[in-house]
Amino acid sequence: MPSGWPRTFLRYLVIAIAAFVGLSVLFALVFRFVPVFGSMVMVERKVSSWFHGDNLTIEQQWEPWSRLSDNAKVAVMAGEDQRFPEHWGFDVAQIKRSLASWSDGGDLRGASTLSQQTARNLFLWTGRSWIRKGLEAWFTLLLEALWPKQRILEVYLNIAEWDTGVFGLEAAAQHYFGTSAANLSVSQASRLAAILPNPRGWSASQPSAHVQQRAAWIQRQMRQLGGTAFLQRLD
Repeated sequence: MPSGWPRTFLRYLVIAIAAFVGLSVLFALVFRFVPVFGSMVMVERKVSSWFHGDNLTIEQQWEPWSRLSDNAKVAVMAGEDQRFPEHWGFDVAQIKRSLASWSDGGDLRGASTLSQQTARNLFLWTGRSWIRKGLEAWFTLLLEALWPKQRILEVYLNIAEWDTGVFGLEAAAQHYFGTSAANLSVSQASRLAAILPNPRGWSASQPSAHVQQRAAWIQRQMRQLGGTAFLQRLD
């Protein structure tokens, strides 16, 4: 092995890191303004279906902020991330509670914010690993630095998974309720938000008792947050 290989390796490593940083910043800037018609999770689901001998059809239609139901916007924040207007991508208080519960012998509960979920869905893959967590943190910081809160929520609502092959609020509204993303009622929006933790296992149109209870809780949280007036905090 040549004596200068450590220096050569280090040089290529620095180049690779610089290229990754530059490309990720570029993609984040592009998606700040361009409608997002796909995500890495959609790609993963499609490729996985091929390996299983299927040909999954992806349903997704981009809708701008003005054509997304305000009820759905508040319902998703109420159910997934009530501190979304305030934090910088990470809910430190929730992380501390999760770690405290884990140290006391409980399960390690998720503390993933909408910013983290958007970064993960858009740029990364599903599953759990420290590598993915590290990349998720990087892309989360990138989105928080380069995108306004409204854009993060807009993209999230357009790429979130709501059933097998169903992505985005417009496709979900049509799939479950035969309506558009703009016309979702409080009840419909709360049921859609309720199934986000397990979108391929739970149904918004035929909700189980657990989903109904969770939807009812989300509606109470929406009222406590002030209803659609809560959206003003994103400005």
